[in-house]
Amino acid sequence: MIGKRTAFALIGDRYHNSDYIRTALGKTLGRELGLTIDFTDEVTALNAANLQGYKLLILFRDAMQWPNGYGNVQPAPGISVPPVPEVEPTVVEWMTPAQGEAVKSFVQQGGSALLYHNVTYIAAGNQAFREVLGAATEGHPPIRPFKVQITNPDHPITRGLTDFVVTDEQHFLVYDQAPEHLLLRSVNEDGLTYKTLGATCEAGWAYEYGQGRVCYLSPGHTIPALWNPTYVQIQQNAVRWLLREL
Repeated sequence: MIGKRTAFALIGDRYHNSDYIRTALGKTLGRELGLTIDFTDEVTALNAANLQGYKLLILFRDAMQWPNGYGNVQPAPGISVPPVPEVEPTVVEWMTPAQGEAVKSFVQQGGSALLYHNVTYIAAGNQAFREVLGAATEGHPPIRPFKVQITNPDHPITRGLTDFVVTDEQHFLVYDQAPEHLLLRSVNEDGLTYKTLGATCEAGWAYEYGQGRVCYLSPGHTIPALWNPTYVQIQQNAVRWLLREL
């Protein structure tokens, strides 16, 4: 059983509800693996002071906040008496330079980071965080099936596992790290491409960063994707490797 107060998890955004992430990881990493996780969706909680005492940072959200709401977008014609004032929706990036440096320092000094899915959007606007993650987003097409190929079967995170298929957002990105750190690639076997980036992209990697460790895993837009049995094993192995138990 992994010790108490092991992981700090910042999760959830407009397009990725906190509840499905908490439900998914609470089962596979919490109850099944024994990892104790403090979940929050309050972005200001990610800071150097709050990271003290944790061994693992889990980050699973994009770069955006919408302080004025999402506009008057409703699933049906909206009626309100009295009427709701119309407010132009604006998007701001929440991770400050200080927060990026806090993540960087946490890992350099021996902490570890498990980074999921859409955090590549944060890296596009925060250089310190990009240095830790090792990539930045190029975007993604709509949800569709794709294969996740295991490119390094000798790493502790992927050893003994085989390729699997998910129906998910296939994220495309600019990969900054060395090729030898790659563990996974996403491949659209129907030949469907994204922009001019082709049908395949890096989808998972792991490496030492300073005194700590980093692992990024791309699939994650839905619970079925996160609960694919092979992917569950990869996530659990990643936690063990990050905590130096594997």
